[in-house]
Amino acid sequence: MTSLTTTEGSFGESMRGAVFMTLSMIGFSCNDAMFKLLAGKVPLFQGMFLRGLIICAVLGTLAAMRGELKTPISPRDRRLLGLRSIGELFAGICFLTAIFHTSLANTTAILQSIPLVMTLAAAFLLGEPVGWRRYLAIFVGLVGVLIIIRPGSEGFNSFSLLAVVAVAFVTLRDLTTRLASPNIPALLVSLITVSSVTACTGIFSLFIDWAPVGPREWMAICASATFLILGFHFGVHAMRVGEISVVAPFRYSILIWATLLGWGIYGETPDIWMVVGGALIVATGLYSFHRERLRARHPMTTPPVATMQHRI
Repeated sequence: MTSLTTTEGSFGESMRGAVFMTLSMIGFSCNDAMFKLLAGKVPLFQGMFLRGLIICAVLGTLAAMRGELKTPISPRDRRLLGLRSIGELFAGICFLTAIFHTSLANTTAILQSIPLVMTLAAAFLLGEPVGWRRYLAIFVGLVGVLIIIRPGSEGFNSFSLLAVVAVAFVTLRDLTTRLASPNIPALLVSLITVSSVTACTGIFSLFIDWAPVGPREWMAICASATFLILGFHFGVHAMRVGEISVVAPFRYSILIWATLLGWGIYGETPDIWMVVGGALIVATGLYSFHRERLRARHPMTTPPVATMQHRI
């Protein structure tokens, strides 16, 4: 009876985590859709700077209320957080530039290869064990990325390559997050990163001509900031509730929301190449989650890969 109750409780927690992860993905996709409304109206650096000011104000207030601003940070962690901020900065620049000029669904689909690239990077840079099956999954997933981009074809859009570059910078961000001390609160990590990105984009914006920001643009910026914060919030809760192997696959639900938002707001219709490539990426990603679950069940056979502390 106790075992049955425990199993039901674990299932219920995992379902809560799945709901939180889905809400997180809705937040992130809505953030992207709202920010894309600024394309051609507000320069990228100006938009990122104004959105960053709002996010910094919210996260800074929360961190102060929790007393997390007084958390000591070692010189090593400062360097890692500096690298994390660099990864976040250029990932944001590349990704947002890409969605300004390409389909929201296509760019989002390319970014779903991040777990595969992260696994590859952890294997080569951190020495984490990866078997041949997962290497094969990574290869197939990267083929899916090439199918979406279609280099050399008539449908090729050079801005899609920026999404690939964004994947590399997100990998840098996540690797440094993994290496940082776990005693640094996730909220403080996010605040430091967002503050650094906001400061840099503020400096970059000094060298461009600012555009007037009307009520519609302000609404888009505020909505983007709000959805991004909600994405962060629910994402943290998702990783703290239920089994990660059950919760994590729901991150791919972002493809559904990005496709619906791209179609509903911008009239973007995914082509067959995006569907095929996205399916390969999702399938190989789910397989990787499955292998991680098997590794967790048999820790004596294969050492488990370190779990990331925090995504964003």
